[in-house]
Amino acid sequence: MKFQKRHIVLASLILALSAAVFINWQFSDAQTQQGKEVSKELGAATYVNSDTATGDEIANVAKQTSAGDEYFAKALLEREQARDKAIEIAQDTLAMADSSDDAKTVAVEQLNKLEDNIVTESSIESILKGKGFSQCLCNISENSCTVTISKGDVSKNAPLIIKDAVLSQLEIDFNDIKIIEV
Repeated sequence: MKFQKRHIVLASLILALSAAVFINWQFSDAQTQQGKEVSKELGAATYVNSDTATGDEIANVAKQTSAGDEYFAKALLEREQARDKAIEIAQDTLAMADSSDDAKTVAVEQLNKLEDNIVTESSIESILKGKGFSQCLCNISENSCTVTISKGDVSKNAPLIIKDAVLSQLEIDFNDIKIIEV
């Protein structure tokens, strides 16, 4: 009898603890989506001894690269600036008190989609660099994916390797993957 009471008490404590963790997780996730947690910036470069990279620091790195890598550095900089602007607009919409709930919902959805695209593009680029491509840039749009590689990385198997890497991360049609050589 005493043994069963102990198990019941233990089970109820575990259940209460689990419920508290779940509720905490739900509230912290809701606050993050509503823009209350602004300490993190999507796409911001983080250095070991620094907080975030500014546009000037990225531009300085772009100047130091060789002429062959100039295209990739410029494209990365432009992509980061476009993403920062999109994030800023969505966060402004969330921060405005007179914004409708529909506008806030759309802004949260856009931020989530942008975050998913950033993670997927980074994954594809990492896979391709791991497979031997020295420079690559991935851009995901609504129904397609464009991968830009340097001409020095072109081989007869390159298109299959690239399409395999993209298809491992995205649910799109094989023909919607475009490869550009620079």
